[in-house]
Amino acid sequence: MKVNWVLWLLILSVALCLVMLFSLSVGAAPISFQKIINLFFQGPGTSDYSIVFDIRLPRIILGFAIGGSLSLAGVILQGMFRNPLVEPYTLGISGGASLGVSLNIVLGFAAINRMSLPLSGFLGAMLVIGFLYLTSFRKGMVNLQGLLLNGVMVSFISSSLVMLLLSLTSSDSLQGIIFWIMGSLGESDTLLIKGMVIVSLLLLALSYLFCLHLNAFVLGEEEALHLGIPVERTKKILFLISGILVGFCVSVAGVIGFIGLVVPHFMRKVVGHDHRILLGSSFLAGSIFLILCDTIARTVIAPLELPVGVITGIVGGSIFVYTLTKGKMNHA
Repeated sequence: MKVNWVLWLLILSVALCLVMLFSLSVGAAPISFQKIINLFFQGPGTSDYSIVFDIRLPRIILGFAIGGSLSLAGVILQGMFRNPLVEPYTLGISGGASLGVSLNIVLGFAAINRMSLPLSGFLGAMLVIGFLYLTSFRKGMVNLQGLLLNGVMVSFISSSLVMLLLSLTSSDSLQGIIFWIMGSLGESDTLLIKGMVIVSLLLLALSYLFCLHLNAFVLGEEEALHLGIPVERTKKILFLISGILVGFCVSVAGVIGFIGLVVPHFMRKVVGHDHRILLGSSFLAGSIFLILCDTIARTVIAPLELPVGVITGIVGGSIFVYTLTKGKMNHA
């Protein structure tokens, strides 16, 4: 079993490296693999170097962190709720972040300080996490059904408020809100990119402390409790891990959907339900998926760029429908 786990992680790691190299090479200005390898040993000063290291590589690194984080959050939430249809944005965290950014743009803070955009998005996400925590965690117990329902309602309310702002705001603010909501990996701030990578890897490592807890949750909360799992404390920690992951992702790159739903669902069919392999493999697969989608988004109508959230929705939705349909046909 462990040999299979190592093999799958190795395959996904190699695939991630190949996808990164492919993404570095394609675009409005194609650059050969050989030239890219040579650029790693050369100093700055050429246009190719600027394209690779100043434009494409930051997007790829951000895609690695955000794709992996959204997929990891999806695995955690699906395991905690024991429901394969739960995804990171179901709990309304993205809605809170979207509302925070929309208010920022409408009030004009973004024009004064661009860093206020991710800050307002993260604050919006954290406010939703705090609200869900206060309304769903009572007397030391977590009401998962209440948490899910409250999250869905918060998502609807946030979306309605964003629509209200869109209907009342000026055309300049309207364009900024819509572009941000559709998602983009165009963030160029090195500090934000480094922070996103560090947060994603740290929380991936932290989530591995609870991989056996998630395995026990598959049997139900009562069975997990009988196995010695501190169920309520585990649910609180897992909720905070997934919430922080989603909050960081949405605040930096906007709303990029379907990754947290499709990738865990697909990887569960490939590597099985054991979270000891599912957490790491889903993180790598989510990174691969988002980098590929971003490559499509910036090349399909080059030199123009499509919002990456549009591509993940189309591709991810198609994969999900195909997987479900194939599963039903095989079952029949």
